[in-house]
Amino acid sequence: MKIGILGAGSIGATLATKLSRAGHEVKIANSRGPETIDSEIVAAGARAVEAADVVTDIEALIISVPLSRIPAIRPLIANLPSDAAILDTSNYYPMRDGQIQALDEGQVESVWVTEQLGRPVTKAWNAIGAGSFEAKGTAPGDPDRIAIPVAADREADKAIAMRLVEDTGFDAIDSGPLADSWRQQPGAPAYCTDLTRDEIPDALAAARKDLLPQRRDLAYAAIMEKIEKGETLISDDLVELNRGLSS
Repeated sequence: MKIGILGAGSIGATLATKLSRAGHEVKIANSRGPETIDSEIVAAGARAVEAADVVTDIEALIISVPLSRIPAIRPLIANLPSDAAILDTSNYYPMRDGQIQALDEGQVESVWVTEQLGRPVTKAWNAIGAGSFEAKGTAPGDPDRIAIPVAADREADKAIAMRLVEDTGFDAIDSGPLADSWRQQPGAPAYCTDLTRDEIPDALAAARKDLLPQRRDLAYAAIMEKIEKGETLISDDLVELNRGLSS
């Protein structure tokens, strides 16, 4: 499949590497130019391009940029083929490091993204931490294989996303329409808790929309406190923290 990835941070870089190694034709771009793309991504088989080129001649575009930057990429999306699927990996956190607050509390992240871009989007890869995503992918059939929820309104887009999730080493779980994707947002029991195919449906069902902001902010505050103390956090620490908030 011909895939474009917009954003070369931790998730975007891992996507480019895993999907290239799975045999897909991958282009990746960021806001700073192709010369700034990590050479390891290119070595894995992805092609570093300008942002204007990442949306041309592709079947799927994966957006992996901060939520506050979504409105600025709408002009790029205007050049995307009309039948191409858009996959959104973004998550919302309160203002930090000068980042402008993008959402009002209670808004569903990817529904807001759809409104900003004027195109349907699919929610995928948002509910797994960067460390787990990079290191914990396994082969199909592994009983401990981590599951990733996928939400979308268009069945064709959802099918593409679920296929690509499987190709990155994780079980894809249909989590329903985009309006229900709040069940996989920060603060929800299915968010960054590294659950299996058998475990994640119950976690999605147990989510309470009214509790998401409080739990999300508690997790963020705990992480920042540890970082400020100079502690090193590994992916399992973040999983344990998120599981604890939902227990």
